[in-house]
Amino acid sequence: MSADFAAARLNMVESQVRPSDVTDLALTDAFRVVAREALLPAEKAFAAYADAEVEYAPGRWLLRPREVAKLLQALQPRAGESALAIAAPYAAAILEAMGVTVTRLDEGDLTARAGSTYDMVVCEGAVATVPYSWKAALAKGGRLGVIERNGPAGKAFVYVRADDGVGGRAAFDSAPPWLTGFQPVHGFAF
Repeated sequence: MSADFAAARLNMVESQVRPSDVTDLALTDAFRVVAREALLPAEKAFAAYADAEVEYAPGRWLLRPREVAKLLQALQPRAGESALAIAAPYAAAILEAMGVTVTRLDEGDLTARAGSTYDMVVCEGAVATVPYSWKAALAKGGRLGVIERNGPAGKAFVYVRADDGVGGRAAFDSAPPWLTGFQPVHGFAF
């Protein structure tokens, strides 16, 4: 079965990742070696390389491979950097394969203030609003990759910390499931 997963992984890179303008060779090399199926419960491993989000725990999803690749490419990871991966096991594994030191935040309060700052922060679920603590975890020049979604459509954003604060820009359209606890709160309206 591992040969089937290896073939599916290579097919994923060639049919989902590279055609999406993901041109960073170190990044595509990491996608070729990281076993996405190992991050899923055994009964969901068959869906590891599908062009779909896959729930790996209640309310937690691996983004589509294309979207993880585009988000990470926008962050421009380099070996020797540090990253905070928030509910982002696939992104964490890809970054580690690229030589990035990764701290994983998968349980408990996902908005808790990190003890240090990072070159990158990445989240694999959609959020209605980016918590302040995620931006505060960025070192100078640090980049945050996150998908903001308040309705049926969303956008991936990259935020960068500069001397005068944190600014962001939209990177691409995306509408993955919301990370549990980060859905939009709509008030009563007439």
